[in-house]
Amino acid sequence: MGTFLAILDNSLMNVALPKLMAVFGSSQTDIEWVVTGYMLASAVVVPMGGFLSDRFGYKTTFLTTIVAFIIGSILCGIAWSDTSLIIFRIVQGVGGGFIMPVGMAMLYQIMPRSKIQVAMGIWGISAMAAPAMGPTLSGYLVDNFSWRYLFYINVPIGILAVALGFIILKETPRRTGLKFDFAGSILSMIVFGTLLLALTDGQTDGWTSFYIVSLFFISFFSFILLLWVELGKENPIMDFRLFKNSVFSISTAASSFVMICMQGGIYLMPIFMQSVGGLTPMQTGLVMMPQSIAMAFMMPITGKLVSKYGVVPLGVVGLAIIGLTTLELHVLTQQTPTHWISGLLVIRGIGIGLCMMPLSSAGMNTLPNHMIGRASSVSNVVRNVMASLGIATLTSIMSNKSSQYGARFNELISSNSPAYADFQTNVVHRYMELGTDSGSAASGVIGVLYGLMSKEALTRAITDTLVISAIPAFISIILVLFLRQKKSQAAQKDSSDAQHHVMVEM
Repeated sequence: MGTFLAILDNSLMNVALPKLMAVFGSSQTDIEWVVTGYMLASAVVVPMGGFLSDRFGYKTTFLTTIVAFIIGSILCGIAWSDTSLIIFRIVQGVGGGFIMPVGMAMLYQIMPRSKIQVAMGIWGISAMAAPAMGPTLSGYLVDNFSWRYLFYINVPIGILAVALGFIILKETPRRTGLKFDFAGSILSMIVFGTLLLALTDGQTDGWTSFYIVSLFFISFFSFILLLWVELGKENPIMDFRLFKNSVFSISTAASSFVMICMQGGIYLMPIFMQSVGGLTPMQTGLVMMPQSIAMAFMMPITGKLVSKYGVVPLGVVGLAIIGLTTLELHVLTQQTPTHWISGLLVIRGIGIGLCMMPLSSAGMNTLPNHMIGRASSVSNVVRNVMASLGIATLTSIMSNKSSQYGARFNELISSNSPAYADFQTNVVHRYMELGTDSGSAASGVIGVLYGLMSKEALTRAITDTLVISAIPAFISIILVLFLRQKKSQAAQKDSSDAQHHVMVEM
């Protein structure tokens, strides 16, 4: 429920931005900080989740962060300006940033390793159901009620999650001797805060602008300093020594590449359907919903399959489905029916459901329980950065391709050609049928032509970008093949994990 809460809120926001712009009279750049502020706040606190959970217990940390998220949601609901809403979204993000990594790590503390894949599959239902409901629910609330309900809806769900968690969950052992890594925390905030801000603002401010280059410069050298500081500490906030474990490293890399590939459908398809297809946000949500339902449906099934067949077969099949279906989207045109898009996205969702959770948990399964919290924080930070990198890269490619196609169309079209004369005649007649005078109708021809060119340029740019977004899925297939483990080693590990789990429960 906690994971569902955090992901649902994020998926609600993207659709509601135009409404918030109208309510507060804000510019596009200003109102985007409602999403950016939350993202930055949640990203910079993720590294601390492992330490706080080990120090104060997973139950205490998890429930406290949900309470913080509820408080942030109430404050957002009573916001009186765009500035106040952005500040309260940052407060909300501080709580929301902990929920997913702490929740994932807690499963490893309370479940035996023999059942962890099934547990992760069930947990994954909430992670997939939330984005399925988000766009449609957001459109419904904004159209029929008030934008404030986008935040108030979190309150009853959050209170129920806290109440059930307080009654049902048992506290995990606390490591009271741990000292907080202040230097690592501050440096990690600077590193990931500046990096994500640069990736978010790079397209609008220009990748070579002084502002963006400065952010990358600060992030890079802060990261070098963070490495030096953390490798010298016994209990660092960002434990880079985890990457000595080859399975954890490969698992994190593979799942990160999947995150980039996922953005091809999650980020680009709504742009296509709304800007090219003319669908409303709510209609777009309905087209995208079956994909998320397919992902959620596959999660518990995958949990059982991975226990029987292992990570490699499911990973290869799932990644192949993702890559091939993403490549198939390159045939999109302005006339492509939405039911064909929805059907292909459902197949793509099955592929994501098959491989995402096994790849994410493969590395975690090789670690002892006392390292799970730090590992969950590190892997979630890497995936967040890669998702932001994917969006920034795909947006930049799409924008450049759109400009290139627009310039090419402009060169190819001649106002002296017979085709242009026929087009001009048809447009003028259509305008005059609608009651426009001949002079205004003639001047409207260029506007209509420009609109058609822009739509076609954007369509081709999106299809080209989707082809590029499929490449990380095929790279991940190669990485997954290195996740093979000898059965004897796996059996010994399962035995030791089971013994360790019994000790924790006692």
